[in-house]
Amino acid sequence: MPELPEVETVRRGLERTLVGRRFDEVTVGRERVARRTSRKELRDGLTGARVVRVDRRGKYLLLELDSDSVAMVHLRMSGQVVIDEGRTAPPAHSHVVADLDDGQRMLFIDPRTFGEVVVASRNEFEILIPELGRLGIDPLVDGVTIDDVVSMCCNRRRRVKSLLLDQSEIAGIGNIYADEICHRSGIRPDRQAHTLSRRSCRRLADSIVDVIEEAVDLGGSTLADAQYVGVDGEPGSYQDRHRVYARTGQRCITCGRGIIRRVMIDQRSSHFCPVCQR
Repeated sequence: MPELPEVETVRRGLERTLVGRRFDEVTVGRERVARRTSRKELRDGLTGARVVRVDRRGKYLLLELDSDSVAMVHLRMSGQVVIDEGRTAPPAHSHVVADLDDGQRMLFIDPRTFGEVVVASRNEFEILIPELGRLGIDPLVDGVTIDDVVSMCCNRRRRVKSLLLDQSEIAGIGNIYADEICHRSGIRPDRQAHTLSRRSCRRLADSIVDVIEEAVDLGGSTLADAQYVGVDGEPGSYQDRHRVYARTGQRCITCGRGIIRRVMIDQRSSHFCPVCQR
């Protein structure tokens, strides 16, 4: 958390507010936020640069700069990117504070300090962030076809949820949306992938795209810890549509008969309805 829908919501917010803007003055707090390079390199890489494009791959935000460099932002567990008017002191845990040329301010806030921000030239980017090249298909950028899912599941003695969480297969899906996708497709998350029929693979492919798109339309999911917000500081509302995630012991609102169960898959709590999902 945040997952693909939350990161895409942030991307769209940044696209609206940052493209064309220049970073006038940048302050970097904890060294950990710039751990792949240094605080100085992060500060120098942003200062004076103008944002020309905001992209995303999986859970990675990518800001193309007019300096022929790219800034990568990864929110990890608790990171936030907020654009505000800069009229008050930055909130606690603001590890990057960047004043913009229109008087606004970009903040990278991260209480748990797992997130990071990197600026690198295009030539160095793949070397500094090699995991970007190992990401699988992106449901929003590339789409997901039945053939993609058949190829992913064929002869794979892994559980369906394990494959959904594998970023080298499909980029951006995490614990919340893997549970919701499995429920939408009527497939238990602990089912062995190689047992899925082509019809089941079609349902899974459709569910991946449908759930992700619906979540983005509603600004993603903001859980009880309220750590995820969009660039305007507002929470998402897709959590109100969750059918199984974190609903252990409650009656299934899809079928009205099953009681949501929880199992552990890859050391992750996984939720499903024993009636709806087979």
